[in-house]
Amino acid sequence: MPPTLILIRHAQALHNATSDWSIHDPPLTDLGRHQSAELHESLQASSLAQKTDLIVVSPMRRTLETMTIGLDFLIKKGVPVLPDANWHENADKPCDTGNTMDIIGKEYPQYDFSGVDPLYPDKTSNLETNPYAFTRKAIVARGQACLSALYTRPEKVIAVVSHSGFLRTAVCNRNFFNADWRVFEFDEEEMAKRGGFVLRESEETEKKGGGMGRSDVGFFGIVEGDFPPEMEAKVGKVEAVGEASEEVPGKVSA
Repeated sequence: MPPTLILIRHAQALHNATSDWSIHDPPLTDLGRHQSAELHESLQASSLAQKTDLIVVSPMRRTLETMTIGLDFLIKKGVPVLPDANWHENADKPCDTGNTMDIIGKEYPQYDFSGVDPLYPDKTSNLETNPYAFTRKAIVARGQACLSALYTRPEKVIAVVSHSGFLRTAVCNRNFFNADWRVFEFDEEEMAKRGGFVLRESEETEKKGGGMGRSDVGFFGIVEGDFPPEMEAKVGKVEAVGEASEEVPGKVSA
């Protein structure tokens, strides 16, 4: 039986607070660290989260820091942590581009980054074949690859710490406020109809607007501006929006 997924967005990072997309792989703000502590309390109070037996994380500073604070009660229990480049953010701006694992490994020596794809964080070379390219085709395919990898895992409950743009456009078509979380099952019926991996949100987090009730309620798919036009993508002209510039509940955010 495929696992239940707890999908989590990182807490507020420096680029979210300043709207400065030139900050390379930004860390959390003080508010972001506070949000991560609130995430910790929320997840610790969840009977489902207590059953988590694998943590998957995007190998970027803001997701790693959110996980280290917010899921610390699980890590201390020995739940393994799996950094996976497939879960990183969409755009190729500096704020959405990670560091190499030699740098991140020194900052987070407690985690094993040896399994991270060595091509990461390159998003600009070989746009036609690069799985991390900032194109609609590549990102939607990356979302399917993420779900395919988890579908056959032996664990029963998997927590994933990722990014709002990628989660919305490629994984579950939902908005996530900073440090909020949602619960999903694989929707076998829809998967049979569509021929791909599809998630169904739990009634509780869907109606509430996330586990902490801070996220938009409803379905939010791909919209104009999420990705560069294909012709522009081929010559590296990327102007589309990555993550939300306004961290306000109730607004549509990427």
